[in-house]
Amino acid sequence: MSIKTSRDTIGLDTLNPTDHPARDAVNFRRILAARQHIAHAETELRDAVKAARDAGDSWTVIAAALDTTRQAAQQRFGEN
Repeated sequence: MSIKTSRDTIGLDTLNPTDHPARDAVNFRRILAARQHIAHAETELRDAVKAARDAGDSWTVIAAALDTTRQAAQQRFGEN
């Protein structure tokens, strides 16, 4: 048994498909794809920094590649 909330009555249930213009979801899909790319890039960046540290690169070198300070790089990517 489901209980209908007030939100249900003001949402999609009130739309009449015969007089409501449909919109393509292309921009919504682009936003979702961009968020996925950002998440993937963040993972790749973290993996690259970890690999650099494992290879013996200093925080100074890593910071130069990130265009930031050593302290900022270490705070963002260092082991907690």
